[in-house]
Amino acid sequence: MTGPDFTIPPMAEQERMVEAILFASAEPVTLRLLEARMPAGSDPAEALVLLRRRYEGRGVQLVRVGDAWAFRTAPDLGFLMRDESVETRRLSRAAIETLAIIAYHQPVTRAEIEEIRGVSVSRGTIDQLLELDWIRLGRRKMTPGRPVTFVVTEAFLDQFGLESARDLPGLAELRAAGLLESTAPPGMAPLVPGDADDAEAQEAGRGQSELFED
Repeated sequence: MTGPDFTIPPMAEQERMVEAILFASAEPVTLRLLEARMPAGSDPAEALVLLRRRYEGRGVQLVRVGDAWAFRTAPDLGFLMRDESVETRRLSRAAIETLAIIAYHQPVTRAEIEEIRGVSVSRGTIDQLLELDWIRLGRRKMTPGRPVTFVVTEAFLDQFGLESARDLPGLAELRAAGLLESTAPPGMAPLVPGDADDAEAQEAGRGQSELFED
């Protein structure tokens, strides 16, 4: 409510508040957190829309990372940051394949990952991806043993400049780049954006929600 001692800040001031919070945060900030920090009656969602528009074409852009927001260097200027980045370690082939399977098939169990890869997945591979905070434990599958599933995190989306997992390259794009064989391995039924069978796969997936524990 409003009164003589309280007024809702004008939208221009709300933009400044959102801008300050985002610049001061080392991690992407959710709308809920913005609402909690800003004066009552503020509309951070509207401020984000206006702020994102104001930064279009600038060297720094406001981007959405999952359910959160952050300032990031414009993609075409990424080369300027190369000398400042330090590569601490490289992912193994097993880790890369496992991460890709989780990203495209999530939520997916360890047994399903092994079925798709055709080989077992070591505990070290899963631990490495968990340590990087690129994957996390998802819901348990309502099948014998109730195995846990794995899904990618917002840190993964942020690392690869994705707003959501739906922004991952489609099968056609991966095949064109020579990263996939023309025929998918047995047992694969990926929900991949751009795939010709995507709509059909999504429809089939809607009827499988009862397979997972809330």
